[in-house]
Amino acid sequence: MRTRIIIFVSVIQSILWLTHWFIYDTWTAFWVPSSAHAISALRIAMIVLSVTFVAATLLAHNFRNALVSVFYKIAATWLGFVSFFFLASCACWAVFAVTKAAGLALDSRAMAATFFGLAAFAAMLGMVNARWARVTRVSVALPNLPAAWRGRVAAIVSDTHLGHVRNYRFIRRIVALLNQLKPDVVFIPGDYYDGSAVDVKRLAEPLAKLDAPLGAYFVTGNHEEFRDRTQYIEAMARAGVRVLNNEKVDVDGVQIVGVHDRELAQKEAYRWVLQQAAIERDRPSILLAHAPHGLPIAEAEGVSLQVSGHTHGGQFFPFTLIAQRVYRQFVHGLERFGNMLVFTNYGAGTWGPPLRVGTHPEIALIRFE
Repeated sequence: MRTRIIIFVSVIQSILWLTHWFIYDTWTAFWVPSSAHAISALRIAMIVLSVTFVAATLLAHNFRNALVSVFYKIAATWLGFVSFFFLASCACWAVFAVTKAAGLALDSRAMAATFFGLAAFAAMLGMVNARWARVTRVSVALPNLPAAWRGRVAAIVSDTHLGHVRNYRFIRRIVALLNQLKPDVVFIPGDYYDGSAVDVKRLAEPLAKLDAPLGAYFVTGNHEEFRDRTQYIEAMARAGVRVLNNEKVDVDGVQIVGVHDRELAQKEAYRWVLQQAAIERDRPSILLAHAPHGLPIAEAEGVSLQVSGHTHGGQFFPFTLIAQRVYRQFVHGLERFGNMLVFTNYGAGTWGPPLRVGTHPEIALIRFE
């Protein structure tokens, strides 16, 4: 396990080194700093910045203090800017190749300033966008829905990623917003925590103030599986949230099923959990599963509606394109898979860079009809 972690960290760090080198090489080639001192200073800065995110992540997963939190926020924010500076660098070389082939004159400094300026502006807009949670409303018609559930509303709050970036004040605002929206029930399908070293009990405390008549329900996401998930489960239960430990509960005639992410990720374990839940096909059922994975299994076991998060929609370009390629139509929103409906939420928080471009933080309200 340790060997795999070392290899993974080494690969990520190598990618970051190469990315920073490419940005540095592009900037010096097109902007052409006026002195050797400026070039040397930029080179040292890029070398240092290239290791900040990996270092901050390792510290954040092992230490809990204000200094680590500040360091992680800075490193994560810089990583977001790097993503856009990389795109700016690609744009510079692409335009350079086209203009050279066409025999046109090129003001390299103006081009560098334009593309890198736009990149910085996009990243800053993404930071603002990531702090503005939207409310998405959808209506769902489930077969044989009990009369008591008609008109009821479920709030979906996934991927808050509470840790060193999103913290206690953030979740207090989310809970206050939920209480204004007045849902009948709240579903939390994983990644409530980011998996870093935090006070898990304190971060769960605001949930005790949720005003949802039918309660709140939780299953773990992949980030809760980074560590022993027991601490997260106990913290959520202590706050009054009903943790669905790979089980089914009946709520006014609707079957609510929850599967933790560790079991969801293993096909046979996932199938076994759903079979043990003994979902009754002639009654509506709602499955909480962190990611829109294993859809054929859930559909075969008679699930009516699956509620997920995890994808973030890719969070920001160009990862939005990758997420769409991986999850296809199930990357976000309400879709149908055979006889089953699938709703995937963008998530209320962010992972890594605290910015969103092409997606938005989201709390979803599902009205049952």
